[in-house]
Amino acid sequence: MVSAVESSASSGMEKEGTSSLTKRDHNALEAELPEYTPGGAFETAGLETHYEPIDSYEGKHRYDPAFKWTENEEDKIVRKIDKRICSWVCLMFFALQLDRGNISQALSDNMLKDLHVNTNDYNTGQTIFYLCFLLAEVPSQLISKRVGGFIPDCILYLSYYYKSAELPKRLSWFWTAYQATQIVSAFLAFGILRLRGRNGMAGWQWLFALEGMITGLIGIASYFYLPPSPTQTASKLRGKDGWFNEREEKIMVNRVLRDDPSKGDMHNRQALTFGMFWECVTDYHMWPIYLIGLSWMIPNNPATSYLTLQLKANGFGTFRTNLLTIPAYVLFIIGLLFWTWISEKINQRFLVGLASQIWALPLLIALEFIPGSTSAWTKWALSTLLVGSPYVHAILVSTTSRNAGSVRLRTVASAFYNMCVQTSSIIGSNIYREHDKPMYRTGNKLFYVHVNKKRAAVWDAMTHEQRDTYLSTTKDRGNKRLDFRFAH
Repeated sequence: MVSAVESSASSGMEKEGTSSLTKRDHNALEAELPEYTPGGAFETAGLETHYEPIDSYEGKHRYDPAFKWTENEEDKIVRKIDKRICSWVCLMFFALQLDRGNISQALSDNMLKDLHVNTNDYNTGQTIFYLCFLLAEVPSQLISKRVGGFIPDCILYLSYYYKSAELPKRLSWFWTAYQATQIVSAFLAFGILRLRGRNGMAGWQWLFALEGMITGLIGIASYFYLPPSPTQTASKLRGKDGWFNEREEKIMVNRVLRDDPSKGDMHNRQALTFGMFWECVTDYHMWPIYLIGLSWMIPNNPATSYLTLQLKANGFGTFRTNLLTIPAYVLFIIGLLFWTWISEKINQRFLVGLASQIWALPLLIALEFIPGSTSAWTKWALSTLLVGSPYVHAILVSTTSRNAGSVRLRTVASAFYNMCVQTSSIIGSNIYREHDKPMYRTGNKLFYVHVNKKRAAVWDAMTHEQRDTYLSTTKDRGNKRLDFRFAH
């Protein structure tokens, strides 16, 4: 019976973007479907009404705590979201980094010499860039929450479509696209930099012009392509019926809300008030993650920023230098996917994050103490291993999103975490100037374990009636609620 029902559901969804099932079909289908309500608050019988989304929530018309669907249906929809939403968001990040990160290839084409500046001037320029990034991060995030938005916005946007356990894997693809840019741009630079002298332009000028044009075109296309939410996909470009039929929209909305009911607390275009913003700033539960963001990338930041300059200094030519950067980023991508998978497999995030520090330490020691006469290939191998060290950014970003506990905090926390990461880039971009040893900091896992245990002790001691009273009367919100558990 189940297979027949699933077959019926599949045939009803063969045509993307059409409401092929009538209301009678829906009712008949739901009556025969085995109930599939994966983990979340809605498994707590009798308390569903406490998790109902606000009236202005864009998916409220699809909300139904009694709605049933099969696991096979959900898997098909997740694959569809991966194809239509996640893949394009990854393309956007690829385009962003193509234009933003090509300065590394430009350095290999004697850009500093052409501009009559030195490495210290380059460091100052990098610092100015990151400072501007920091100053604009929170304001742009607050504005984009109202008008639509980039990195923190993309994370928030993906959280509308994916459950908490699904997000780390998608974010690993997100940053894979980011680093794949380094591989693709190395090959592009190998050809584009040969245009030096054409129309009186240096090779690095051609690089900025052509790759900037690609970024601009993808950005314009993204504005028209991406829908505001799972239930708002209809448009001239995406079709008058949108990408998903009514049943698919109900599955998308209810599966996400059952995983995290706080996603129904705000409309996706609702702006944050100053009071909401200040509440997010003073949420000390998120501070440990911000501190980790400030410190964990410092050990390998200098090697990443100066890889092409190091290779040039070791005697490699412009074109060989660009090709020699590729293995580092291939290793980076493999490590990113592997460590993100491991963290979810063993359900540990901060402990897995230690891998990047443990990996980097012996390599930094080797680069510090090897004699100057060491082979250029040995130095290249050490630098490649350092740049390709375990990248736990996707793990930490998804943990920030998961531990936020509300849309308003998720909006600000993503921006604050990213600000801390960019601050670490400022530190990293000035390390070689002062010859400072990198700083290493780990952890804060114990903080979240302690809070979870305290809350579990209180929650488990409550009767069903006491829990119902608490949920009806509590003023606690987001990650302050007794029934919220932090990921760690």
